[in-house]
Amino acid sequence: MNRSKATRRGFLKRSAGLAAAGIAVPYVWTGGYARAESPNARLRLGAIGVGGQGSGIARNAARFAELVACCDVDRNRAEQFAAGSKAEKPGRKGKAAKSAPAPQPEQSGPRPKIEIYEDFRKLLDRKDIDVVTIGTPDHWHTAIAVRAIKCGKDVYCEKPLTLTIEESKLISKTVKETGRVFQVGTQQRSTGPFLKALALVRKGRIGKVQKATCSIGAGPRGGPFQEGDPPKGLNWDFWLGQAPKVPYVKERCHYQFRWWLEYSGGKLTDWGAHHIDIAHWGLGKELTGPVTIQGEGDYPKGTNCYNTAVTFHCDLIFADGTKIHVQHGPDNGIWFEGDQGQIFVNRGKLTGKPVEELTKKDDDWIDQTIRELYRGKKPGNHMGNFFECVRERVQPISDVFTHHRTIASCHLANIAMRLGRKLTWDPVKEDFVGDAEASAMVGRQQRKGYTIEEMIG
Repeated sequence: MNRSKATRRGFLKRSAGLAAAGIAVPYVWTGGYARAESPNARLRLGAIGVGGQGSGIARNAARFAELVACCDVDRNRAEQFAAGSKAEKPGRKGKAAKSAPAPQPEQSGPRPKIEIYEDFRKLLDRKDIDVVTIGTPDHWHTAIAVRAIKCGKDVYCEKPLTLTIEESKLISKTVKETGRVFQVGTQQRSTGPFLKALALVRKGRIGKVQKATCSIGAGPRGGPFQEGDPPKGLNWDFWLGQAPKVPYVKERCHYQFRWWLEYSGGKLTDWGAHHIDIAHWGLGKELTGPVTIQGEGDYPKGTNCYNTAVTFHCDLIFADGTKIHVQHGPDNGIWFEGDQGQIFVNRGKLTGKPVEELTKKDDDWIDQTIRELYRGKKPGNHMGNFFECVRERVQPISDVFTHHRTIASCHLANIAMRLGRKLTWDPVKEDFVGDAEASAMVGRQQRKGYTIEEMIG
């Protein structure tokens, strides 16, 4: 199907920008992966952080690689994961999407024992591990990811990518320098309704796009919670890592970590990492950031209480005047507004007059545009896309460079609302303009013994 010259120019311009950031350029294979040089060789997988979502992504990855090791500071979770994984065989836990690379054939002989580690550094020191998944709380992502990259591993890391803007700059720099393949777990980039919505927006079906509104749900209130002794098998000091040392509180740990600013960013980073990411993509802001940020949020205070925003409204305005508005409600999803219409998309639906006006003859250009958005590949399986790109030595669809800009916007919203004033941001220098207090929040003070620098060695 022929495309217009304008469409070609726009697509080529975007591709050139991605290549300049180190995203779409094939990398020279310089180290490791002796087994992976053959297309029939099996990669070996290590899973770091195997509770909840961490166990889910690890089991999914095990359909494409041989799972040989896992790591968690909670020994109970690690043992449970390893015991549940021993009997699994790649390809038997559900069917892969047609667009995903087939799970690699099993090697002959008995399956390797899944070794358990408490310290991720010992797992990463293994020369036989090619790929790792990271499903830890957010405040551990950067130290683990950077050390993994420096150890020659390719990485699939859950979202939100980092605890701070400074951390995601570090990961981006390390990936660019080493050429490792890095996929962020923003699965909405591989999901049909969102890709179709983006095709409509990028093809002008709502006219000149002006605004994206992201509703991501209100955060919870909770506390004060009781202090106590950590359960047997949990290394609480290691779990805290770079964060301040505090007594054990059950509600700080495992799933609830996301409601504490010490370890995460609440709904602004939890769901914001998904919806703000799609908004960036739809507005064509994948490789830049806003210039002004202003909003208000309700941040509870109190000892041993959840302290991330419960309700919030924030505007992120870009240099060309386009805007992303982030709010706690109503609904959960993204509205794209243009001067000729609007559409709404979430994980269950895509609605709006431009959607209703589509006919069968529109299928070809929609499919073609989605393929362009998906960098020439057929979308449908996020983990499969990662392993396909590991083999081809190119960055996957949720690359670290564009997600760095997404998570920066999430953190910028939190910083502006916590300070309670309008902030000016330089997306080139990636720093606030004329505001030392805000600039200090681009990074965080880290606890001695667990600083990122100490952890990466």
